[in-house]
Amino acid sequence: MRIALGSDHAGLEMKKEVLSLLQEMGHEQADYGTDTPQSVDYPDFGEKVSHAVASGEADRGILICGTGIGMSIVANKIPGVRAALCNELFSARMSRLHNDANVLVLGGRIIGKDLAKEIVRTWMTTPFEGGRHCNRLKKITLIEEKR
Repeated sequence: MRIALGSDHAGLEMKKEVLSLLQEMGHEQADYGTDTPQSVDYPDFGEKVSHAVASGEADRGILICGTGIGMSIVANKIPGVRAALCNELFSARMSRLHNDANVLVLGGRIIGKDLAKEIVRTWMTTPFEGGRHCNRLKKITLIEEKR
């Protein structure tokens, strides 16, 4: 799978850990930045990753900022993106099973690197359940099309 990643300065160190994990798991990564600890604006990176996922350039995306809230807001503005802020394992699993989330968002100042890696592993390996959830995703798409 091709995974697009992006972070602001607050998520930079965690992004490095996630990149290593994805490589170990055999996934191709595309790093959309930042690559500096200097203060940057998270919308710039959230938008790039989200467009990559929405366009099909990437299969999924992972975004990391201080709390994950800002990146979640940005990502969910892009039609076709279903971003889920997950700072624990249950949400990571359910975001894939029921919501077919295609962007995972993490709070770099909220969770530690070991938990972040567990969340990423869970999110990457959990399939979409389909069934009754497909109709719900269609309703989300209809909402996006009304914009």
